Amino acid sequence: MAGNPERRAALVDAGIEVLSREGARGLTFRAVDGEAGVPTGTASNYFASREDLLRQIDARLHVRLAPDPEVMEALLRRPRDRSLVRTLMQDIMDRATRDRTGYLALLEMRLEATRRPELRASFTKSVRGDLEQGIEFHRRSGLPGGDETVTVLYLAMLGLILEHLTLPGVLDGVLDGVGVPEGLVDRIVTTIVPEG
Repeated sequence: MAGNPERRAALVDAGIEVLSREGARGLTFRAVDGEAGVPTGTASNYFASREDLLRQIDARLHVRLAPDPEVMEALLRRPRDRSLVRTLMQDIMDRATRDRTGYLALLEMRLEATRRPELRASFTKSVRGDLEQGIEFHRRSGLPGGDETVTVLYLAMLGLILEHLTLPGVLDGVLDGVGVPEGLVDRIVTTIVPEG
């Protein structure tokens, strides 16, 4: 396997672009090479298999979609109340919207995991780890609500992000006077998170 880390990272990012645009069936080494603008055969020198590429895409997506530590540090100086949870959920929505390609690739990874048992196992572990990390963050931070609150927030935000990034017209005007997505983030948090 080739060892240039910058080239590998560029190929993984190119794979994310291909995956988000073409789906898993379009994710070939040739397509990744084309997206990255490198000679044909380059990706096959960096990844042992398509599954290896998918695992590395999974890891990279978690980095791309992760919160900015400086933003989080500033936010956590605020009171631990529903308003802070609302801001944290808006940050998640903003990150998904800013890196729409990355989030769509993450959705494609979910679909591909339904077809590939070996990917399903590793991707389930990865996503479950994210959920458990969110629950632990909520506990450690002293935010209102418990594990159930975080789990229901996770499910509601996942649904909102899915609709907003794939079929945004579905939610337009569904609730009178509630903007998409900001107003819906507010409604989700107000409905799920206790005030205290």
